[in-house]
Amino acid sequence: MASVRTLNAKAEVLSKGAALFMSINAAKGLYDVMKTNLGPKGTIKMLVGGAGDIKLTKDGNVLLREMQITNPTAVMIARTAVAQDEVTGDGTTSMVILIGELMKQAERYIADGLHPRIIAEGYEIAKRDLLKFLEEFKEAADPTDRETLRCVARTALRTKLYEKLADQLTDIVVDAVLTIKKPDQPLDLYMVEIMHMRHKLDTDTRLIRGLVLDHGSRHPDMPKRLENCHVLNCNVSLEYEKSEVNAGFFYSSAEQREKLVAAERAVVDDKVQRIIDLKKKVCADGSGFVVINQKGIDPGSLDLLAKEGIMALRRAKRRNAERLQLACGGFTVNSVEELTPECLGHAGLVYEHVLGEDKFTFVEDVQHPHSCTVLIKGPNDYTIAQIKDAVRDGLRAVKNTIEDEAVVPGAGAFEVAAAHHLRTKTVKGVEGRAKLGIEAFAEALLGLPKILAENSGYDPQDCIIALQEEAEHGGCVGLDVASGEPADPHLNGVLDNYIVKRQILQSAPIVASQLLLVDEVLRAGMNMRRQ
Repeated sequence: MASVRTLNAKAEVLSKGAALFMSINAAKGLYDVMKTNLGPKGTIKMLVGGAGDIKLTKDGNVLLREMQITNPTAVMIARTAVAQDEVTGDGTTSMVILIGELMKQAERYIADGLHPRIIAEGYEIAKRDLLKFLEEFKEAADPTDRETLRCVARTALRTKLYEKLADQLTDIVVDAVLTIKKPDQPLDLYMVEIMHMRHKLDTDTRLIRGLVLDHGSRHPDMPKRLENCHVLNCNVSLEYEKSEVNAGFFYSSAEQREKLVAAERAVVDDKVQRIIDLKKKVCADGSGFVVINQKGIDPGSLDLLAKEGIMALRRAKRRNAERLQLACGGFTVNSVEELTPECLGHAGLVYEHVLGEDKFTFVEDVQHPHSCTVLIKGPNDYTIAQIKDAVRDGLRAVKNTIEDEAVVPGAGAFEVAAAHHLRTKTVKGVEGRAKLGIEAFAEALLGLPKILAENSGYDPQDCIIALQEEAEHGGCVGLDVASGEPADPHLNGVLDNYIVKRQILQSAPIVASQLLLVDEVLRAGMNMRRQ
């Protein structure tokens, strides 16, 4: 400490005992905040912003991002948990709880005089062994089995929303992922558009196998509803554009000016006429025609299209243009010279929905969709935000299952089995005081089913003893949150992502070990010297 003071007189230093005490207390503080959120019976946190805006959430990722955390240890744990969400889409609360439990168990042994390095070594041995055990414990999952995907999605969604809504969204997210899935190609979740409308109730949220655009046609005489439509997806400017170089046009009479204006107009009108000619060619049977353009359409062009009964949308987002060709078929046209019947997509129904001052265009009833829209409805902003976060996590859970082709039984079954494995097999292969670190890890793993029981209103000690007794008899056993009794998670359809468990087991012990080995905290950076 003195050496640091010699180098920088303004340095703030926490000595060995105080640094460890700060790390453990910060981990326990974050653990206490997050533990009541765990599981389907977890509580909800209300976040209030500086301007009074409200956010209700059970999602650990949202909490850690929105909370103002100043303690350096807590910030490190929060960043690890947020990184977990970015990699796997779930497991933030479990990550924080496991790190907190590992720090709590280590505190007991350190108080008895055990060196943190011994505990860290025990944690490392336990981590390596548990990663091998996870490979044996996981179960193969058929990525085409809809029921398995529903179980995984329902498990993820019920931890973030109330049961009735979670069960409704389960089918929505599974169908959305299966819609965009192409054989032998990686899944791209960006092809699922998440659109929201402040309208009706949260249970009116639905999946549209097609597209919802957040704008409508810009001409009052255009049709508002068309059936059996040809869809032209184009990236062609249908308005007069200024030249890109500095050029001037000079005229000496009004007639010359009129000719100049007519020539400018004729260029745009020729493009519009080609679209109208294509419409007449393909719509002889009375079908509708829709133009969705990424660039502008001026009022004159809109008027010409409206007279022909064509619905035209301008300035569509590029991502929607990509989704449109996946949903309806056809391809994007960049020049009117490319216009052929083969470039057109098809939709059974295109209609405009007006909500207050906002317009939405629905493209539905498409034949072979590889893109879709989850339309989230809710009476207020914080309900919509809560559903939106849950849907994203549900989509990631289904995607992970399809990519891993494996699942792990949930409801605390893995944690109970892993703790039993550490105590009966791993400890026997280790000599010396590192056994204490393995024992601490086993006790920390049991913290997750304990909290599940506590949040469900049952006595945690009774539940853990019952789970351990069942685990000793062999077989897979988890906690039934409805009855508080040990149960097979397969019967209740509680399945977790393999990649989420693997990531937690890899990251949590490393972070806990690093925090335990911190013996001095120095606030002596460059910004201190400027003061």
